[in-house]
Amino acid sequence: MGWFGRKGAPADARPFVPVWLRGEGGEAGGFARGYEAQYEEVFRLNPVGQRAVRLVAGMLGSLTFYADAGREDAVRLLGRNALIERIGAALLLHGNAYVQLLTDGRERPAELHLLRSERVTVTTDAAGWPAGLVYRVGTTATRLALRDPMGRRQVAHLKALNPGDDHYGLGCLDAAIAPASVHNRAAKWNKALLDNAARPSGALVYEPGDGSELSGAQFDRLKAELAEMFSGSANAGRPLLLDGGLKWQALSLTPSDMDFAALKDGAARDIALAFGVPPVLVGLPGDATYANAREAGRALYRRTILPMAGRILAGLNELLGDWVGAIEIRIDEDAISELAEDRARLWEQVGAAEFLSRDEKRVQLGFEVEGRG
Repeated sequence: MGWFGRKGAPADARPFVPVWLRGEGGEAGGFARGYEAQYEEVFRLNPVGQRAVRLVAGMLGSLTFYADAGREDAVRLLGRNALIERIGAALLLHGNAYVQLLTDGRERPAELHLLRSERVTVTTDAAGWPAGLVYRVGTTATRLALRDPMGRRQVAHLKALNPGDDHYGLGCLDAAIAPASVHNRAAKWNKALLDNAARPSGALVYEPGDGSELSGAQFDRLKAELAEMFSGSANAGRPLLLDGGLKWQALSLTPSDMDFAALKDGAARDIALAFGVPPVLVGLPGDATYANAREAGRALYRRTILPMAGRILAGLNELLGDWVGAIEIRIDEDAISELAEDRARLWEQVGAAEFLSRDEKRVQLGFEVEGRG
């Protein structure tokens, strides 16, 4: 509200909504819609959203992959151009990742290229099944076939779970937009308070003895002088010199109004929750859900990273399998230090199982049976 504004509509004409929670256009609850706007609000402008996405995508990109002997070339394709990291970011933000396979002159896989998800549209046949893709850049539209004339896949469409749509996955932006908007607006409100000496300045009340009112010109001049002489952090604490029936009335916010730290922490936790990241890993204090950061890191791998990596590898194995034959690229979980305690516990349990043979124990631990390697 404007401290020096004229009287507006009656207080009961519309429901009260805090100024900092209103949309940029002044409408209450006006959260951004559409991928571009939500990307700006949740990822580019919000530190918690950006940290959560970078954390998950970076951990996906740091995984070690392996396949059977003789398939090393296919595994190397996954390590080029930060492919897995970028696929993870696309799935988190957009919910869809489109990976195009490019071949060399001998029709062997040469590159896996990630398409910009927001530029891709799925086309369907008369029965409603996916028939192809349209990739738009500006005014140019390129049609991409899902398979070549020999029936081999040319594009893998990786989707996040979306029970409400047949052809598109659902990203995390819709779930994160509300807390991200609250978090961003609370930060802007706090900055505005700091620019004005970290408190609402107060109100000038005009109480002349004869009951007259300020003219429009006097009102505008007074407001301009206050803005020039007494607003901003550089003018914090400057005394007012009043005359002519003006009376200064100090205003203050209630403790609940000023409790922006707790408000921002709550919004930040919701943002982290939307992306599947334990809040302690994005620097939020006072989170007692996990005993320490190591415990939270293990939970992040088990509940977010490994399931997403498995979904990504399933799609890429199908894509590459049409060109190089049946292939299974797997995650080397032994290379993940956060899971070392889980592996040690498994080895101890399997080693103590006397009812298992040596070969059965090797299978339980992920090794080949002796003599078959």
